[in-house]
Amino acid sequence: MPHQRPPSGAADQHFEGLEERPVSVAHVTGDDVLAAAELCRRVLEPALDADWDVPVPGLRFTVASVVAHAAEAPLWYSVDLWGGSEDAAFELKVPSGASHAALLASLLASSHALASGIDAAPPGRRGYHPMGSPDPAGFAAMGCDELLVHGDDAARGLGVAFTPDERLATAVLARLFPWHAIGPGDDPWRVLLWANGRIELPGRIRQSRWRWHCAPLAEWDGRGP
Repeated sequence: MPHQRPPSGAADQHFEGLEERPVSVAHVTGDDVLAAAELCRRVLEPALDADWDVPVPGLRFTVASVVAHAAEAPLWYSVDLWGGSEDAAFELKVPSGASHAALLASLLASSHALASGIDAAPPGRRGYHPMGSPDPAGFAAMGCDELLVHGDDAARGLGVAFTPDERLATAVLARLFPWHAIGPGDDPWRVLLWANGRIELPGRIRQSRWRWHCAPLAEWDGRGP
């Protein structure tokens, strides 16, 4: 989920009834970014001696490359939060060949940098992303989504479990994918994975061309992507 522009030609589909859904959702914060990073640490640290060159099922990532990406994203967002409406002229990248321990340390460090920036920013601060100009809560949700989804990617490659807090999964889904409701009996984490195109769910269309709503929810027009 880097600085990619969404695919062109996506349908501007109106989702029946979504304009009536409330936009008041649990606020995503810097503490949530740290919680997501801590879950990654708890899952990945015991596996530092495992083979991280194995592929992640269904993706072109290896475990090492997906952890590197998850480490880069919070650092991008910590810069973009303060860069204004234009993309900053930085190239922030984890070098290839980094040790497993260095990759995990980088993920934790960049998450702390993002969390600190979110906590320091005034609520009205707006930054850059190609899918819309996020406020601090938007950057927090984006950072959490990167850490949770790519943390799960790495865990799947390693064959270990990755289970986020239900409250956090619900808040991230509501903030970034307001057009996707959680129905009775739904597991918010599985719906979040589905919204990110990772899994199929019965009764829901496979999300192969997903996107985020990064701008404040008050600016959402009630339409899907």
